[in-house]
Amino acid sequence: MRAVVQRVTRASVSVDGLVTAEIERGVLVLVAVARGDGEADAAALARKLAALRIFPGRTPMDRALADVGGACLLVSQFTLCADLGKGNRPSFEPAEAPDRAAALFETLAAAIAATGIPVATGRFGADMQVSLVNDGPVTFILETRGGKLVT
Repeated sequence: MRAVVQRVTRASVSVDGLVTAEIERGVLVLVAVARGDGEADAAALARKLAALRIFPGRTPMDRALADVGGACLLVSQFTLCADLGKGNRPSFEPAEAPDRAAALFETLAAAIAATGIPVATGRFGADMQVSLVNDGPVTFILETRGGKLVT
């Protein structure tokens, strides 16, 4: 799984002009499921997201989501799996099939919620508009393979 994690003061997702999910302080996570990803990858990513100390406390990056009462907005974004190595048109061959990806996306959302962090999600497979106020800006890229964090 690949994830772009952005610390936000607020974020929302709209579909067909209607806000379908929104959070205040927390993280917006754009996440892609790659071929071969499994439940262990979702669990590893959930653990890392819950534990990341990226909010200010005694130091600029000292507190985790739960410490600040933050929430997580998860948005599926298969384009993070794009192969841009050949030509000018992206190949999405590395992305997982939609049915399997949707199931793992839901597994990730449930694993984060199980840590006590409020979770909102975009609508899997929909044409979404994402709005955010990036706080800092603070942005990280995480990737799991075989149930282990690789970045």
